[in-house]
Amino acid sequence: EAETARVMKDGWLYTGDVGYIDEDGDIFVVDRKKGLIIRGGYSIYPSEVEDILCDHPDISDAGVIGVPDREYGEQVCAFVVLKKGAKLSEREIQSFCRENLAEYKIPHYILFYNSLPKNELGKTLRRQLKANLKEKRWECFT
Repeated sequence: EAETARVMKDGWLYTGDVGYIDEDGDIFVVDRKKGLIIRGGYSIYPSEVEDILCDHPDISDAGVIGVPDREYGEQVCAFVVLKKGAKLSEREIQSFCRENLAEYKIPHYILFYNSLPKNELGKTLRRQLKANLKEKRWECFT
């Protein structure tokens, strides 16, 4: 009952998702509200950056989170899994992103991983990425 009261308000179900309705009335879920990155007053949906990263022919998977930043509040941090045999530098990835994203959405930090933590539905566990980063000296980002 408490959970229902938390998510139901004035007859509306608040899921914590962010989305939009197009001109045809179709509903599109963009991301989770709590995952939103706020960088210098700009809102960044991690899934948008992840989708662009995964469009690169040498990237097989990507996860994006916000990390603390003294100047901007948060910076975009990307966890990237390269395809087997691929070699990419942080600068090459940032250059690719620059062609496809607004400047403020380009990952400031890029970390290379062999795989990303997933839930049973195959979605990247961003909270686990944050936890992994905290264990590896989060202070390096502030």
